Amino acid sequence: MNEYLSQRVRAMAASATLAMAAKAAELKAQGVDIISLSLGEPDFSPPKHVLEAAHAALDGDYHKYTAVDGYPELKAAICRKFERENGLHYTPKQIVVSTGAKQCLANVAMCLVDEGDEVIIPAPYWVSYSDLIKLAGGTPIELKTSISTDFKITPAQLEAAITPRTKMIWLNSPCNPSGSVYSRSELEGIAAVLRQHPNILICSDEIYEHIRFEGEHVSIASLEGMYERTITINGVSKAFAMTGWRIGYMAAPEWIAKACTKMQGQITSGTNSIAQRATIAALDAPLEAIQYMIDEFQARRDLVLEGLSKIEGLRVNKPQGAFYIFMDVSQFLGKTLHGREIRTTDDMAMYLLEEARVATVAGSAFGSDDCVRISYATSREVLTEAVRRIAAALA
Repeated sequence: MNEYLSQRVRAMAASATLAMAAKAAELKAQGVDIISLSLGEPDFSPPKHVLEAAHAALDGDYHKYTAVDGYPELKAAICRKFERENGLHYTPKQIVVSTGAKQCLANVAMCLVDEGDEVIIPAPYWVSYSDLIKLAGGTPIELKTSISTDFKITPAQLEAAITPRTKMIWLNSPCNPSGSVYSRSELEGIAAVLRQHPNILICSDEIYEHIRFEGEHVSIASLEGMYERTITINGVSKAFAMTGWRIGYMAAPEWIAKACTKMQGQITSGTNSIAQRATIAALDAPLEAIQYMIDEFQARRDLVLEGLSKIEGLRVNKPQGAFYIFMDVSQFLGKTLHGREIRTTDDMAMYLLEEARVATVAGSAFGSDDCVRISYATSREVLTEAVRRIAAALA
């Protein structure tokens, strides 16, 4: 019956991270001892003050449809957050609250990208970027990077990729899957190129803003000439361990926010009422309230890096943020391991699943032909065993 499916859904790839998580869950259900390092999901519970705010909302009168773009009180809290933490002044009319940051990205693509438009995405990129752009009729233009450049693009690369059809660039810092963080000077270099091309818009995905182990977080919208053309996307899933609450938000020029509200109004309408009330508490609390999670992520990063760096043939960088390591497995490609030929990163991810019983995600899903992503958003004990298994499988 596939002929009844639309061309757009037939052309769309399934989410590789969700597909690997489903495969791991299937094997676990069969009694196989699988360690899943595929999903980017913190193993913490949300902070106590967030849970208390949700309970208060349940006891209150917050059970009706909400405004499409979010509760006014939440939008005000988001404005305060941007002012306090990013030096950016927004009004509530510039804010749209959505069902996760992924919906924010989908709104941006559907509202700003037309057939034939080119959208530049540095690779590696989060798995959904490319397909969201294609779904809107656009053409993703991948700028390849490698571990030798810490998975970051250069201004020269960006300049060379720009054509008369370039509509947008999508940036992600800290980055999923690499954990790389663009410094202020690196973003200034990108901004200097974009100032020469005033018609290009910027979508800045900053969902991992607070999961950062050194240096400062810089929003590109805060740089000269960037505010008027940047859509900044964030949310509470990662830093506040609220993945299932599905709250993302964007800050943008008012005309873009208005268009995204219009789009969202036809697809999902307003976002979960209780989760919105809890998010007000999350954003208004001091960042010290989540520091214990950041410290633990850093300890886990260091533990995993120490173990992986001892595996001959494996290359790793030192990610400055998020909770992923994008390990370069290129020296294993084309070889035979335990009787299995490893031609691609997809082969490697399947090999690690079946031989090491560790679920990872192939770099091909992120636009990389050399790497495999692991998430260290789980306990140190589990990570220690996972690294031991990977080392044995690659020995």
